[in-house]
Amino acid sequence: MASRLGDKLRALRKEKKMTLEQLATITNISKSYIWELENREERSPSAEKLTTLADALGITAAYLIEQDFEAPEEQHLDEAFFRSYKKLEPDDKEQLKKIMETFKKKT
Repeated sequence: MASRLGDKLRALRKEKKMTLEQLATITNISKSYIWELENREERSPSAEKLTTLADALGITAAYLIEQDFEAPEEQHLDEAFFRSYKKLEPDDKEQLKKIMETFKKKT
């Protein structure tokens, strides 16, 4: 029987229309290990692996391990977005800021 973590991983992966193989390639985590996380109870991945999986799925590691949430809430998505933003190159950050400014002007 799958764990809560496994259920969340599988649901997010399928929502993103990713195969186990694709997620394994993106994260550099073995396909068999991801399968075990999704399908076996009581797997305890390292914080590094949780963060890597969360980044690939556009969510926070906190969401993956929290028991209280069925689906990602806006705070989880916002935190994941900000984490991705912080990894961008300065020119890409500037371009994204300009795009955001155009949305502000419309409102």
